[in-house]
Amino acid sequence: MKYLRLLLILVLLGSCSKNSYQISKKTYNKETKKLGKSLREIKQDTINNRITNVIKSQNFNLRKPNLIVIHHTAQDSCKQTYKTFALKRTQVSSHYVICNDGTITQMLNDLLRGWHAGGGSWGKNTDINSASIGIELDNDGSEPFSYAQINSLVFLLQKLTEKYKIPSQNIVGHADIAPGRKTDPSALFPWKALADSGLGIWYDEENLDTVVLPLNFNTTFALKYIGYNTTNLKNAIYSFKLRFNSEEVSHELTEKDKKILFLLMNEI
Repeated sequence: MKYLRLLLILVLLGSCSKNSYQISKKTYNKETKKLGKSLREIKQDTINNRITNVIKSQNFNLRKPNLIVIHHTAQDSCKQTYKTFALKRTQVSSHYVICNDGTITQMLNDLLRGWHAGGGSWGKNTDINSASIGIELDNDGSEPFSYAQINSLVFLLQKLTEKYKIPSQNIVGHADIAPGRKTDPSALFPWKALADSGLGIWYDEENLDTVVLPLNFNTTFALKYIGYNTTNLKNAIYSFKLRFNSEEVSHELTEKDKKILFLLMNEI
């Protein structure tokens, strides 16, 4: 009887998950249809007490993403992440989820505005969700990323950057665009391996010991030049080190960090 109850509970939970996905799929189709319909119309507007004219041009296409933000899910499994993104009440989503075994699941069309970045900025872009594709990696933030997962990420990034002409410096982590608020995809994420595949930026390690910094080298300007928001300088430094010097993460720049900053400026 005990095992029968347990089996019944598992069946019910499975049914609930399937129902959540069906509801999410139905709502997705409904909302994209509504969005498409709204794009077909240009409503006349009133500006300064004058009604605007409407003449439809045939020369257009959809706007395209120019930024990719990498996250870790901080959840128990891909299944849990799928459910989180399928439920309306969570108000979060991402374009892709990559599991530990390398499985890639797309949850939003690339051209839709996902809800994955929250408040943040990169360079002059202050509305990250409107300009980016979000990629979630199934990882709790305290474990290494698997080879299969990173391999799939590399293939996906190659496809997306080629398709949308996204520059290397615009492949970033959640921590990069939200210093002090986010730390994903964690200090264990292999940014250098990604850069070795031509994705993202990294510094010239061979010149690290020999590079001589200019006397007037401005580290705050260098952080801004790369893309970091330096309103809270200590948080910007922490996020920078989390990515480029993860073995010495702190809120202060060392001489090594300054050299890394200088070398990175030459890569952009």
